[in-house]
Amino acid sequence: MAEQPKSVWRSISFWRRSAAWVTGFATILLIWLTFDTMSQITMGTDADLQKGVTKRVPAPTVINYHIDYKMSKKRGHEVPVIGKKEPFFGKEWSPKEAAALLHLGKLTSQAKNCMNCHTLLGNGAYYAPDLTKAWLDPAWSKNGSMMAMTGKSTREEAMAEFLQHPSKYPTHARMMPNLGITAEEAKGLVAFLKHMSSIDTNGFPRNFAKEEESTNAH
Repeated sequence: MAEQPKSVWRSISFWRRSAAWVTGFATILLIWLTFDTMSQITMGTDADLQKGVTKRVPAPTVINYHIDYKMSKKRGHEVPVIGKKEPFFGKEWSPKEAAALLHLGKLTSQAKNCMNCHTLLGNGAYYAPDLTKAWLDPAWSKNGSMMAMTGKSTREEAMAEFLQHPSKYPTHARMMPNLGITAEEAKGLVAFLKHMSSIDTNGFPRNFAKEEESTNAH
């Protein structure tokens, strides 16, 4: 009696070869994605900013530039737009100074446990406002409520004043506690927030620019 042909689906060697091919392909894909991700999240340089080269994570010296947040028809969501240079706390910061200031701001945000109440880049709590694009909040603009309340003439000075004395400027029912933030720490935190607003977060938080337009319309 003739032997029945063996189905390929029941062949052990077939499944071994398939597993080897799938594992190899997945490994190559993972390596490629790792290098692609690293290139996307690697911080840019001051030279990039001077040449107008857009990086997802700009250099610390982006604090020396005007930052906006506008809708991109191509991508279907808002993206940061780096504009012309503007003074930050009355001066232009060198790469070394800007990096040190951002480092101080990051350490301060960790030391003061900001994420116990706030959200930063999608991480943290939702008790208090999201801070990912806080620098761009219209409340801190020249015609904004916080600018008028603090009596300061620039966005960064108004934010620093509020961080040092939050109890003097009640914003809503959930008032920010006085965390004993020094003037230098406040300056670092504001630099940290401005830099964070320049990061391309693929439109997160969603519809932020629309909310800003709605606020300005009123």
